[in-house]
This record gives sequence, structure tokens and C-alpha cells, in this order.
Amino acid sequence: MSGPVSRPARSLTVLGSCGAWPEAGRACAGFLLEYDGFSLVLDLGYAALPQLLRHRPHGEVDAVVVTHQHPDHCVDVSALARVRYYEAPDAAPIPLHCPPGVLDVLRALEPNPDPATVFDVHNLAETKELGPFAVETVVLPHYVTNLGVRLTAPGVSVAYTGDSGPSDELSKLAQGTDLVISDATLQGASPPTTPRYTMTATEAARGARGARRLLLTHFWPGSDRSVSVAEARKEFSGEVVAAEEGLTLPL
Repeated sequence: MSGPVSRPARSLTVLGSCGAWPEAGRACAGFLLEYDGFSLVLDLGYAALPQLLRHRPHGEVDAVVVTHQHPDHCVDVSALARVRYYEAPDAAPIPLHCPPGVLDVLRALEPNPDPATVFDVHNLAETKELGPFAVETVVLPHYVTNLGVRLTAPGVSVAYTGDSGPSDELSKLAQGTDLVISDATLQGASPPTTPRYTMTATEAARGARGARRLLLTHFWPGSDRSVSVAEARKEFSGEVVAAEEGLTLPL
């Protein structure tokens, strides 16, 4: 069995890129953010844990952030709890920063061990610091409470929308960042329905203006991702990349 994959000291690795459910061979939302030895997971949806274990074989991460309680963003946090419970029973609980509804989902999945004993649970809306990162959050439009998050450390700034419809808050989240990780569930013309709870790639690009790079993610299963990239490039002057499992971006 091969060991952990080597990556730059400051990097963002895609663990999962699908929305709703994972295509064959892929996973749902998940990202590993690494900064000078500090490792932070952003969301961990269906099938994202095996991707994480390629890099952290015993689930040894310093913190987990979950944007909202939908299973394609949090269900594999329960699997991570099992890894830590059995592989490192004496280790300190991993800080978990999330909206309160996430803990309810995790307890419904597996009440024993209580996830609050494997994780040190914090309300993400009240989080201001996380390891080397200053943390800012904004409420973004989705079916449940979804918190966009901006993480800033010396020389690095990353914003992540979780799931979101179009919102003026997106530009505040993105402005001046090195990288925006954005919901780009849909393609083509914006749906006429209101309110909106997910975005087209075009809308994601508009919301990310002011950032240096845009990473499109949360693709609807079966989508041609090159179409999303092409649509986004018409509205965003910086680099546009489609999330792919295993992709690592230096920061």
C-alpha cells in the first residue's frame, strides 16, 4: 500500500467535487486545506473520507469545518468519527466547527460513540480563529443554514461558499482572496425560480470577482465540467479551474 501523497506546505486538495450524490469514482464535497503543517478539512460528504485517508491514513487532521447539514457535505464526518474512535482512541477530540444542525445529523447516523466525544464541537458562526487562520463567515442562501467561510493566514486567503444561490454576500466573501471555492451546480441560463439556492457557473464567476482564482465545484452528476469552466471564464478574469478528485492547488 502506498503512503500519503506529498503536497506543497500550503495547498488545497480536492477530496470530492460532486453535488447531491457522487458519480462513479468520485465523491461529494470535501477539501483538504494545508498551511505549514496545519491541516483543515472543509466539508466531508459522501465518499470523501476514502479520499482524505489517502493523505491522512488515520484521519489525523487538526480541524474540520462543515458549512451545512446536508449529507453530501457532512455524512462522512460520521465515518471520520469511527476512524478516530477505533484508530486513535486516546487522541484529543478534533475541533469541529459547524452550524448546530450538523451535530443532529451526525447523532442520527451514529449516536454511539456520541460525535461530541470524538469531536470538540463549536458553532461555526461564532468562530473567529482556527489554527493559523482568521475566520469570517456569512450566511448564504440555501435550503438550510449554510455558512460561507473565509480563511486568512499570512500569505494565504481562501473563501468557500458551501452551497449557495446568488447573493451580494458572495463578493464580500471573495474580495481580495487568492482562491474562491464556489458552488457551480448548474449550467446554462439562470433558472427563473426564486428564491435560488444553488448557482450556475456564470453566477459563481460573477460572485467570485475580486479573487485571483476560482475553483468550481458541486457539479450536478453527469455534467460536462468543461462547459462550466467555459461559462465561468466569460465572467471571471482570473484563473478558472474545475474541481477534480485528487487535484492539488498550491497556495
